Amino acid sequence: MKSDREILVQSMSAALISGSSMQNRQNRLPGLDLLRALAIVWVMCFHSFLVGGLNEHFAWVQRFGWMGVDLFFVLSGFLIGSQVLSPLARGEPLSFRDFYIRRAFRILPAFWVVLALYLSFTWFREAPGLESWWKFATFTLNLLIDYNRNQAFSHAWSLCIEEHFYLLFPLLAWLLVRRLSTRSFAILILLCVSAGIALRAGLWLHDDANAPNRNWFIEDIYFPTWNRLDGLLAGVALAALKTFRRSVWDGLARHSNPILVAGLAVVSWSFWLFAVRTGLLANTLGWPVLSLGFAMLVFAGAQRSGWLGSIALPGTAWLATISYSLYLVHKAMYHMVAAHFADALNGHGLLAFASYAGASLSGAAILYYLVERPGLRARSRWLSRSSLVESRLSAPRNKASA
Repeated sequence: MKSDREILVQSMSAALISGSSMQNRQNRLPGLDLLRALAIVWVMCFHSFLVGGLNEHFAWVQRFGWMGVDLFFVLSGFLIGSQVLSPLARGEPLSFRDFYIRRAFRILPAFWVVLALYLSFTWFREAPGLESWWKFATFTLNLLIDYNRNQAFSHAWSLCIEEHFYLLFPLLAWLLVRRLSTRSFAILILLCVSAGIALRAGLWLHDDANAPNRNWFIEDIYFPTWNRLDGLLAGVALAALKTFRRSVWDGLARHSNPILVAGLAVVSWSFWLFAVRTGLLANTLGWPVLSLGFAMLVFAGAQRSGWLGSIALPGTAWLATISYSLYLVHKAMYHMVAAHFADALNGHGLLAFASYAGASLSGAAILYYLVERPGLRARSRWLSRSSLVESRLSAPRNKASA
């Protein structure tokens, strides 16, 4: 028979899982779901070059599809920034353990499964060359990749940046949140953005003049974490505004629709700046302008009363939910469909699009329901057990103090 403690643990786990699921449904913002769904679809369109690209009428969508990753960065900066800053703003201690456990169970199970597939089966790879396993396992791929030789699973570069952000941001927030005024925080953000512009400019001028025999744009500018902080900084700035200047946030929320229109205009401006994606103008001013535009869209999406925040298109919540799994597997699914059916699909635009998209969605759904979602449930059980242990350990002290 089960002990009282085991029954209590199971009851708490079930309650936490059920409560967390209900809270997530209630707290979901349809505008942010829509942006997340658009971001992953945009990235998938960009990577369609692996199978011949989109119809020429939609070439512009594919051309700028890499921007979907930057939209993910802004969303991540806003959501993770809010999670970290909210308890600090209330004067509560930040539980580093709980934060890292949540991130580990969220990211690692699905990532490890896909990495194992890439390492074990060459037919799963969209390109022949694959970097050493330890670069993926240590999330240093974006800093050490030989892109000309090893392009398989290279889209994991953005996960490396996310992991670096998860690792360092909570510590920096804990150290600085009580030491910086609003003015000092704004200056710090501007200094970081300015440093990024200067660093990318210096790298571009050096590499372009010396013309190294490698893909220096990818390896020195596009992938490294220190060059791609604009989106995360924009998201964190939004989170700080919402957390520490709520009256300003609420005042701006009344103008969410004009901010949405302005954000679309700024993003359109970035299209012009990135007319030559590898050019100097793009890699200096382009990144902060793009991140500013996306931050305005994320702000508008976070307001339930605005146009963007009130849109709840069928399927977008599900697509947003599986977006991480979809990001992990879509290039491999493209490759496998092309390997078996490329000749039959050639020249059939709509059928080809449906085939590649359907295969990617199917692969992502399998990964999500068999790996990612069970990992999230395991996370809830782990955290509930930890909470129970802490409460049992603190009970004698509370009783003694009483």
